[in-house]
Amino acid sequence: MGNLIVINKGLLLLFLLVGLFVFCECEDDDQVSSVSPMVKEEQEALYAAIQGFVGNFWNGSDLYPDPCGWTPVQGVYCDLVDGFWHITVLNIGLVFDNSLQCSPDAKFTHHLFELTHLRSLSFFNCFFSPRDNPIRIPSSNWETLSNTLESLEFRSNGGLIGDIPTHIGCLKKLQSLVLLDNGLTGELPIELGNLVNLRQLVLAGNKFTGHVPPSLAGLTELLILDLSRNNLSGPLVLSFGSNFTTLLKLDLSNNGLEGKIPEGIGRLKNVTLFDLGRNKFSGGLIESFQELVSLKEMVISNNPLGGDLKGVQWENLHDLEILDLSNLELTGMIPESMAGMKRLRYLGLNDNNLSGNLSPKLASLPCLGAFYINGNNLTGKLEFSEVFYKKMGRRFRAWNNSNLCYQPQVISSSSSPPTHFPNGVKAC
Repeated sequence: MGNLIVINKGLLLLFLLVGLFVFCECEDDDQVSSVSPMVKEEQEALYAAIQGFVGNFWNGSDLYPDPCGWTPVQGVYCDLVDGFWHITVLNIGLVFDNSLQCSPDAKFTHHLFELTHLRSLSFFNCFFSPRDNPIRIPSSNWETLSNTLESLEFRSNGGLIGDIPTHIGCLKKLQSLVLLDNGLTGELPIELGNLVNLRQLVLAGNKFTGHVPPSLAGLTELLILDLSRNNLSGPLVLSFGSNFTTLLKLDLSNNGLEGKIPEGIGRLKNVTLFDLGRNKFSGGLIESFQELVSLKEMVISNNPLGGDLKGVQWENLHDLEILDLSNLELTGMIPESMAGMKRLRYLGLNDNNLSGNLSPKLASLPCLGAFYINGNNLTGKLEFSEVFYKKMGRRFRAWNNSNLCYQPQVISSSSSPPTHFPNGVKAC
């Protein structure tokens, strides 16, 4: 009887071991069969394209045999189309710790343009040195992505040189083109005007030269236009701004643009940020500025603009929070209508040739946190309260107005010497 029990236990153990073996076999088979189906040529093109950027040591087929499934590649995203997985997003560059980091000799290969389902392509801090490894944006093959690519970005690539290839203009589905803080040069191609579906055009922080092409007027869907921090020059066409009725941000600052500010700017009914600072604009403030009723931030500082402030109905800009009109060679008086901008937090009128008395109503702006009028020819008494001086502190600057004075009787004598008074302004 005892021998029979031992035999039965042995058989039971044998059955368990066989079952476990079969289960493991099935699990392995399931794992193999669960590899996401991809077109072989597209998978190989992905490996080869990435290898061109990160270096020949990178063996994608060994490291990531199933890039759209159980061995995903950081920065690579896929979509299922007609039963196959296709690469739709490729991000190259050290964004996260495990991102694909470019090698010092990173380069483009033709394999990139074999990923014909790409919707988004970006390069961040990938091309480092314009001296050791200067790289240009490929001048051809973009047409292979013309039916799918919606976003193209190159950010912080100091080694990316040369001009914007005209073939970029064939990307008819493109909604976002960002070429930010690279080493790109040359004139902006008129073909950019072909990208009629663009919602974001950011070309800031490069070395572009020449005029702003009139063809950009065709980009009527734009929400963001940022051409700042380049070497652009010449005047803007008179109709500039007329077609940008959906625009939210316009930044042309830190260039060499000149001439009169176009009246078409007044058509930007939805713009919230407007920056023309540090250019060479002249001809005075345009009356249509008062039509920018959605503005929150307006910077026109550091231009030889000239003119005065009285031609604009400032009270119309009821949402404006930041207004910087410093160093514009402005003359005349500071209009009382500026006290109608009830949400204003920053008002910079310094370093102009403004004259006359200052309205006490300006001190009643409820949100004002910085008010600079230094470096002008203002005269008369400052009729502001000690509460105002105490609230503003050093954020109220009125020095270098030789004929301006404050009323010492409004300053409390409880502290000796008094601490809340306009620095650099004499007592009346």
